[in-house]
Amino acid sequence: MDNQRLFLYGALGLLILVIWQTWQVDYGSGSAAPGGAQPAAEAPADGNQSAPQPQDTPDVPVADSGAQGGAADQSSPETAPEASPQLPRGERVHVVTDLLDVTLDTRGGDMRDALLRTYESDKKPGQPVQLLSDEPGRMFIAQSGLQASDAPAPTHHSAYSAERDEYRLSEGQDTLSVPLTWTGDGIRVTKTYTFHRDSYVVDVAFRVDNRGSSEWVGRTYRQLQREKLAEGEKPALLPTFFGAAYYSDTDKYEKLGFDDIVEDPIQKQVEGGWAAMVEHYFLAAWIPDAKDANTIYTKALDPDTPNVRYIIGSYSPAQRVAAGDTATFDTRLYVGPKENGQLEGTAKGLELTIDYGYMSFLSAPLFWVLDYIHSAVGNWGWSIVLLTLMIKLLFYKLSETSYKSMARMKKMQPKIQQLKERYGDDREKMGRAMMDLYKKEKINPLGGCLPIVVQIPVFIALYWMLLGSVELRHADWILWINDLSARDPYYMLPLLMGISMWTQQKLNPAPVDPIQQKIFMALPFVFTVFFSFFPAGLVLYWLTNNVLSITQQYYITRYVVGDQRRPQKAGS
Repeated sequence: MDNQRLFLYGALGLLILVIWQTWQVDYGSGSAAPGGAQPAAEAPADGNQSAPQPQDTPDVPVADSGAQGGAADQSSPETAPEASPQLPRGERVHVVTDLLDVTLDTRGGDMRDALLRTYESDKKPGQPVQLLSDEPGRMFIAQSGLQASDAPAPTHHSAYSAERDEYRLSEGQDTLSVPLTWTGDGIRVTKTYTFHRDSYVVDVAFRVDNRGSSEWVGRTYRQLQREKLAEGEKPALLPTFFGAAYYSDTDKYEKLGFDDIVEDPIQKQVEGGWAAMVEHYFLAAWIPDAKDANTIYTKALDPDTPNVRYIIGSYSPAQRVAAGDTATFDTRLYVGPKENGQLEGTAKGLELTIDYGYMSFLSAPLFWVLDYIHSAVGNWGWSIVLLTLMIKLLFYKLSETSYKSMARMKKMQPKIQQLKERYGDDREKMGRAMMDLYKKEKINPLGGCLPIVVQIPVFIALYWMLLGSVELRHADWILWINDLSARDPYYMLPLLMGISMWTQQKLNPAPVDPIQQKIFMALPFVFTVFFSFFPAGLVLYWLTNNVLSITQQYYITRYVVGDQRRPQKAGS
């Protein structure tokens, strides 16, 4: 029994170790708070191709070989210029849809601010989540532009003009288009953002109208630029990934920490795919056409200073636009939450940004079941309770084996105590005597371990699923529990969980070793403190699981293995 008990608590300790190690990987290194603002460098005048290129645009020049679909020139990034205190700004264009509240800037046509209207901010109650921002200290913006070979083209530093300064999606209107225009030396470019009702996907199109007398050769690029969150902005004790990511059919889903971008910038050609900046519950991702060949790149600006900025993006092969002709470059931008329903239909592999850890193959099906239950009961808290009940029923027979073993061991406690009194400190004789007793009573001291081993992956997968699901963010349950993704403000759930753990111990035989007895007596208090920092949804799962386990173990101990028989039906 001691071995079995040690194995159980060792498994729980292993789970905590895995959580801690993952937290260390994602947050332990390079966690120093960044310095001030991280603005881009001033751009050269529009159409001045002899001026040096800004350092936050793709490094590879637009060559004729690119127009023919050849390999891109793998040139090395140059040293970034010294950062200025504020991103250059032009005129602001305010766009409001049913889900998004966005600010575009005529300087480059960037998306500078993005508020998610249906998600409430943790820092500012009553205000929507701000995902994109060009504020100093927390810059996160979406940039896109064109680059041309020996011809004018608007980068994200160029000055556009806007027809209006505000656009709103009206009732009954499904799409909203926001055009921005740029002209230079016979080239007219219209950059159009198209917003859609009930969607976080924004279509971005560049229409190139060549009114000059010579051919125009150019390409489009799109990138996300951000700086690290300050220490006060980081989520506490949540081991979720925060950084860049990309997807391709060959590499599949790849995560890139900020240190990776500094130490080993990438530049690789892929088919389709996407590039994103990811945080706990939200992300922004540029998604080119799945059939296009693109080059994904990363770079760090000012890497040797506190004002480091991180970029991930992609650029397309060059296209030729004959004099008097037009061409269109299309791409999409996702700015929103990691909702399964939104991500799965947007781009292949985008749902992988939901951080289910190493147990995605189990966590994803568990969320599907949880979501199905929620569609019926309408409350995420009760959905967690019902899902836990379903899991306990699924593993009932395995748990029954474990609890039977514990019950038989408990009945053997008087005999084990007699052996201890007989052999005292002679551990060798004590061990042989206990093994003889187990053999005589036909008890396998490790008989309950296999059920525990089988269930551990499910417990870990459920942990990651509950931790990574944005649907639980600010989800109400009952009474004061109005956010299942945050810790219980009154610590009642952790306290009840500790009591349930203590009760479970009382149903099990006490260890023979006095030192082990003291350790096990302290564990409920240790776990109560530890779970006090966990989101309420996770603590609710553990509490429910413990209560169901106590009920099952009490029944098995009393009626299946115990001296009393099961209650008989009347007349039997």
